[in-house]
Amino acid sequence: MVVPPWLTVPPPGYGGLEQVVAGLVDGLVGFGHRVTLFGAGGQHGTAASGFVSTVPELQYERLGESLPELAHLARLNQLITADDFDLIHDHTTIGPLVAGRRSVPTVATVHGNPVGEYGDVLGDVDRRIGLVAISHAQRRFNPGLPWAGTVHNALDARGFPRKTVPSDGPVLWLARFSPDKGPEIAIRACRAAGLPLLLAGKCNEPAERRYYDQVVRPLLGEDVTVVLNADRETTLQMLVDARCLVMPIQWEEPFGMVMLEAMATGTPVVALNRGAVPELVRPGLTGLVCQRSEELPAALRAANRLDPVACVTHVLENFSVERMTREYEAIYQRFAAPEKRREPARAATR
Repeated sequence: MVVPPWLTVPPPGYGGLEQVVAGLVDGLVGFGHRVTLFGAGGQHGTAASGFVSTVPELQYERLGESLPELAHLARLNQLITADDFDLIHDHTTIGPLVAGRRSVPTVATVHGNPVGEYGDVLGDVDRRIGLVAISHAQRRFNPGLPWAGTVHNALDARGFPRKTVPSDGPVLWLARFSPDKGPEIAIRACRAAGLPLLLAGKCNEPAERRYYDQVVRPLLGEDVTVVLNADRETTLQMLVDARCLVMPIQWEEPFGMVMLEAMATGTPVVALNRGAVPELVRPGLTGLVCQRSEELPAALRAANRLDPVACVTHVLENFSVERMTREYEAIYQRFAAPEKRREPARAATR
């Protein structure tokens, strides 16, 4: 299992990809597979039987640069042999492009939007590499890629704090500070609805800080509270306390783990109808989906009429780690070398 060299698995705060991988590793181990995790730094918090670090320090400070990930993959390719592994599952951005040089079959999950320059990169991938989409919406944006299947991300919600009755707390916006995420739209919508807003965002990369200073800060007032770079425990508590999560996204987001996190705590989602939102949110049951920004204020006021228990149940029934693990396991069986396609020893609890 290969992750980018930026964060630990699972992450201490921001890091949807790393959360998904942590759940998948533990799920596979629970199914009887031996999993080795390849990443950066010196530690991880998964059930993997082994951890191989290609660089002693996490490369978080260089997030967004291409060389750290390329170096990570080059070192990884030198370490992996067909004698040691049946299959590689790659979650990096550039990994699919260099996977053809490996002696071991590769399945690669595409975590970004497969269009534009990234689409050009994926279009040059060796056709023997199995690309996995994380939503049907993502796959539709570039149907010509060699997709091996679609597997929705999952969330291990065990231990999550949950509410059983609606909250009158603030509306929560939780994302990285970027025009794609629409924090300024969230401010205006909450102001129009007469509701307080909690802006909780990742803001440590230069582009994020510029956007916050130039676009978001001038719009702030007494009705908006800002929390920057919150840790995991704080984030979960903010989700529980919130009236709803607002997702005024301005791009075709291929998934959106924060929506699962919100619903898993009993908090409904109010979102614009972009990307994978219709695949994650059940309108009228776990959230409200709007076609235009002008519809958001009314939806924000109505959101706390939805049942928190229905939100939690929706995540547990449709986005469980067990479901995701079974679906990936089926794809692995198709791509592993023929002599290595075997039924793993199952854990007794399965």
